[in-house]
Amino acid sequence: MKSVAIFASIIAIATMSSCGNKNEKKDETNKDSAATAVVPDTFTYSVDKFADLRILRYKIPGFEQLTLKQKELLYYLSEAALAGKDIIWDQNYKFNLTVRKTLEAIVSSYKGDKNTDDWNKFLVYAKRVWFSNGIHHHYASDKIIPECSSAYFADLVKNSDAASLPLNKGEDASAFTKRITPIIFDPKVAPKRVSLDSKTDLVRSSATNFYEGVTEKEATDFYKAMNKADDKTPVSYGLNSKLMKENGKLVEKVWKVGGMYSAALEKVVYWLEKASAVAENDAQKKAFDLLIEYYKTGDLKKFDEYCIAWVADTASTVDVVNGYIEVYGDPLGRKGSFESTVSVKDFEASKRIAAIGGQAQWFEDNSPLMPQHKKKNVKGISAKVITVVQETGDAAPTTPIGINLPNSNWIRQEYGSKSVNLGNIVYAYEKAKSPTLINEFYLDKGMNERVKQYAALAGALHTDMHEVIGHASGQINPGVGDPSETLKNYANALEEGRADLVALYYILDKKLIDIGVMPSLECGKAEYDNYITNGLMVQLARLKPGDDVEEAHMRNRQMIAKWVLEKGQKDNVIEKKKSPEGKTYFVINDYDKLRKLFGDLLRELQRIKSEGDYEAGKNLIENYGVKVDQELHKEVLERYKNLGIAPYQGFIQPKLVPVMDGDKITDVKVEYPFDFVQQMMEFGKKYALLPTVN
Repeated sequence: MKSVAIFASIIAIATMSSCGNKNEKKDETNKDSAATAVVPDTFTYSVDKFADLRILRYKIPGFEQLTLKQKELLYYLSEAALAGKDIIWDQNYKFNLTVRKTLEAIVSSYKGDKNTDDWNKFLVYAKRVWFSNGIHHHYASDKIIPECSSAYFADLVKNSDAASLPLNKGEDASAFTKRITPIIFDPKVAPKRVSLDSKTDLVRSSATNFYEGVTEKEATDFYKAMNKADDKTPVSYGLNSKLMKENGKLVEKVWKVGGMYSAALEKVVYWLEKASAVAENDAQKKAFDLLIEYYKTGDLKKFDEYCIAWVADTASTVDVVNGYIEVYGDPLGRKGSFESTVSVKDFEASKRIAAIGGQAQWFEDNSPLMPQHKKKNVKGISAKVITVVQETGDAAPTTPIGINLPNSNWIRQEYGSKSVNLGNIVYAYEKAKSPTLINEFYLDKGMNERVKQYAALAGALHTDMHEVIGHASGQINPGVGDPSETLKNYANALEEGRADLVALYYILDKKLIDIGVMPSLECGKAEYDNYITNGLMVQLARLKPGDDVEEAHMRNRQMIAKWVLEKGQKDNVIEKKKSPEGKTYFVINDYDKLRKLFGDLLRELQRIKSEGDYEAGKNLIENYGVKVDQELHKEVLERYKNLGIAPYQGFIQPKLVPVMDGDKITDVKVEYPFDFVQQMMEFGKKYALLPTVN
């Protein structure tokens, strides 16, 4: 089972993102209201907007109260995270680094007029590429085409510093322009970063740099031959390598020190070794040292050892995810994209998520799954809310709001997992929200008021349960094998749907009231309102006219919402309505029956996963998750346009600055940059550790 990070839905990030940290502090203030004054939050959360994107900032509350050792540790881990930035760029597309360094050269050295419409169009393109870690849209995977002309781009190159351009030996600016122009402007060159169209060769129709000169069948057969049916502790074959042909033979280029990406990984290891020297405890140091050994050797068994040690470290205040983690960037769902999230535990806010994790066995025992698919002994779910300090790679500028790792099924079953809610990230979304979106799409008065009152907490609870009990639930039948093999390109969407359904089923359960994490069932109803409206309508704002749904999280949400809409037609469980102005909206008429439908679909998704039923999984996604109602889509786009809200959001990262006394760190300060372009230029200069491919 791949337990991947759940990304905030449009509703969550634009209008009602939850924040356990905020809710917990609010409760604490109420208890001591006579003695505690509420300090207004004057931090600026939203700083830029362009294309379909908005740039936000987040704070690191409580950083100043950490010990010097903890601050030093966070600084080293942040530098290790940033040292790997180039890796995700190269993984996303072979020529991404060449494009990025070209954009950086133009921005820094172009001698022409920077006050023209063409320059502004170019700068928007550059910012979109920086935001997406490459030339393909971070969510839709489509190639981003500049709105300025190729002739203007040629002029930009011509009038920029040639020494700053990524030229080949002996190449002049004119020849370079001819070489790079189709990479940037031709829509037929690398049109899709990740293709999930089952009617095509998924590898050859995807621009990701995980395969070269290889077909889908060759890649599938290559890794299938490595799997042993009786292996109870299989490594994640192919997770940390590029598969390509050399002299007609398939070979893996392993991402390790001395191998592919060595220059970046040497710096990652350098900073991790410094982190190991100031680790909080022996368990944390053991995990750091195993991660270092993994990067040095490329040994996937060593990565499993690291994951086991990382799961076992539940006492540390500081934590980090660093590695090739999620497999969404691979059309075959096998190869991990580099990412890192550096964090500190929020002890007060973690009480809510820990209360849910502590009842994991109850949730499993009382789920609607078939008895043979339930876990008899849910192992070691460590649940907490974290304060993010630094994110990079696949986790930035766009970020998850919840994480559940490791992804290895056998490690999860034998040793457990860690589930986290990114508290200060969700809080930043909440502070930057736009209330107009609720008024536009929740036209039913009861739903509108309920969403405004409860949606923040409901969203937090959904994320908590998705990560803590959703990904951790269920078991695969003996001999079935890994879902990435059995369910192929549908595995990610089905798994995210399964975890969502666990959360949806239980968010209308009185158990949450009994354990003190939810005030009333009205909160659960608010999440049902949110999920149905988002899955059927609001998330369509992320698609271009005529597009199908391809991204796994969007597919899972639409699949669930459309399935329950269809299955509940007879009882009018969900009703499609029109306002007097002709605006479409959906109203839930029977929440209890909807919960029953969620349970029915959850049972079927778990059966599909447990039995490896590829055809049933394919039919669910293709029939409900892919195709879009084009009339409704056109209406959503128009209504969204009138609101002036960007459907995607991401973050500028805080900057940790060490205070030095000679070669000794005496303190670490936090700076909060405002300028997205400036940060991207600084990152490109300081952490440009990999060569371009020409």
